[in-house]
Amino acid sequence: MSPKIHPSAVIEDGARIGADCTIGPFCLVGADVTLGDRVTLKSHVVVTGNTIIGEDTEIYAFAVIGEVPQDKKYKGEESRLIVGARNRIREHVTMNGGTEGGGGVTRVGDDGLFMAGCHIAHDAQVANRVIVVNNAAVAGHCILEDDVLVGGLAGLHQFVRIGRGAIIGAMAKVTNDVMPYGLVQGPRGELDGLNLVGLKRRGVSREDITALRAAFQMLAQGEGTFKDRAERLGDETNSDYVRDIAEFILSESDRSFLTPK
Repeated sequence: MSPKIHPSAVIEDGARIGADCTIGPFCLVGADVTLGDRVTLKSHVVVTGNTIIGEDTEIYAFAVIGEVPQDKKYKGEESRLIVGARNRIREHVTMNGGTEGGGGVTRVGDDGLFMAGCHIAHDAQVANRVIVVNNAAVAGHCILEDDVLVGGLAGLHQFVRIGRGAIIGAMAKVTNDVMPYGLVQGPRGELDGLNLVGLKRRGVSREDITALRAAFQMLAQGEGTFKDRAERLGDETNSDYVRDIAEFILSESDRSFLTPK
């Protein structure tokens, strides 16, 4: 079906608009933008730069998607933003393209919810089913794995990794990597337990949750360094969830880790 474009919208020459898109009043779609099928821009939305928006994504009023990075090192090199399918991007959200120092591409996966006023900075790599709550800020080069939730007004330091299924509490400042399924709380961003609510909602078995509890206890109180404990976890467990934690801790990182109390 042909796209529905309001007469007040500005579509620059070269923009590629998918089937059955809806572009509302006073939107701007740049020349290098690709909108997948059934994308909806509500009103007053700016999509610019070398940007791809996946199918069935909805973008709400006053969001600015694909602008140049907010990085003083950016000198006008090629910069891209790739947003996956079925995302909901709410009012005043900003997502910036990548920089040469970070690979040139900011990526957002599928089925995410980005609430009003949140920011996804240059070169961030955001996976699937991620929720970023109102006015939270994801700094440059951060990695957010699947099913992460970042609470309102939280701030993630650049280069921080947030493991699969972790939850960051409201107003937390996170300056170190967060292991998968972790729960971070407090203004200084302390690792305070496991995201048990999220695990139960996803139907994780009682056996795996019990194994995760034991793993967290071992990481908190076991012998040796934090990485020594993670190596033992990977060798001794039969739980894929615990292996996720061990592999995450033992993988390469630009930051240190938040460790259990």
